[in-house]
Amino acid sequence: MILLIALIILVVIFFIKGIQIVQQQEVMIIERLGKFDRILDSGFHYIFPFLEVPRTIAWKEVTKGPDGGFYSYYLQKNRIDLRESVYDFPRQNVITKDNVSIAINALIYFQIMDPKSAVYQIQNLPEAIEKLTQTTLRNIIGELDLDETLVSRDTINAKLRTILDEASNKWGVKVNRVELQDIIPPTDIQSSMEKQMKAERDRRAAILEAEGLKKSAILKAEGEKESQINKAEGQKQAAILVAEGLAQARIKQAEAEAAAIQMTIDAIKDNGQPDKYLIAVRYLETLKQMVEGKDNKVVYMPYEATGILSSVDGIKQMLDANK
Repeated sequence: MILLIALIILVVIFFIKGIQIVQQQEVMIIERLGKFDRILDSGFHYIFPFLEVPRTIAWKEVTKGPDGGFYSYYLQKNRIDLRESVYDFPRQNVITKDNVSIAINALIYFQIMDPKSAVYQIQNLPEAIEKLTQTTLRNIIGELDLDETLVSRDTINAKLRTILDEASNKWGVKVNRVELQDIIPPTDIQSSMEKQMKAERDRRAAILEAEGLKKSAILKAEGEKESQINKAEGQKQAAILVAEGLAQARIKQAEAEAAAIQMTIDAIKDNGQPDKYLIAVRYLETLKQMVEGKDNKVVYMPYEATGILSSVDGIKQMLDANK
C-alpha cells in the first residue's frame, strides 16, 4: 500500500514537472537528451521530464541606477522574449577623425526573429550586440570630424543600423532602430564652440544691420529722387500756368488796346487825321516812360521833339474841332 502511494506521488510529480505554460510572445527551446528537439510557442505544453529539458540561456541585463550610472548583471533564463527589446548602452569615449575625444551613448531597438539561431549561434546575445555596437560606433565616428559628428546623427544612426543588422542577421536578430542619445565633447571644445556660435551670431547680426541700413539708404534716396521729380514737375506746371496767364493777360491787354484804338479812330475819323493822333499819343507815352525815374530827371530828349509838339498841337486842334 505504501509503495503504491509512493508510486502515485512520483507519477503526479512527474506529470506536474512536465507541464510547461508559455506566455504570449515567448518561446521555449526544448532539447531531448542534450540535442535540439523543438520550439514551444505560447500556450500549454507537456514535455517528458529527464528526457526533455528547456534550454537555459545566458542573458545580460543593463539597468540605470538612481545615480545615473549603468549597472549590468547576468541571469539564466529558459524563455525567449520575441517582443522588440530596447538596449541602453553605457556611455563610452570615442575619437573623431580630428582627434577629439567625445562621450557618446546609444539606444538599440532589436527583435529576435529566429529563436534557435539566437540561442545556438551566439553565447550571450545582448552582450554580443553591445560589443558589436561599440566597435562599429568607434569605426563610424573615427571617419568623421567633430563638426560632422554633431550634425550627422541621422546619417550615423542609419549607417550603424545597417551594419548591425547585417552582422546580427546570422544570430536571428533584426535591428529595427538605432538612436544616438548624447554626444558630449570635452569642456574646452564646448567653450570654443560656444564662442564660435556667438561670433557667428554677431556676424549675422552685423550683416542684417548692414543690409537694413543699405535698404534704408536706398529707400531714402528713392524718396528724395521722387520728391525732387515731383517738385520739378510742380515748378514746371506752375511756370506753364504763369506763362499761360501772362500770355492771356497780354492778349487781353492787346485786345483792350485794339478796342480803345478802334474807338478812338471811330471818334476822330471824321477829321481825317487819326494816324497823327495815334502817333502823337505814342510819343507822349514814350516820353512819360523816359522821364519816370528816381529823381524825375529827363536823361535825353528825342531828336525830333518838335514833331511831338506839333502832334500835340494837332490833337488840340482836332479836339477843338469836335466841340
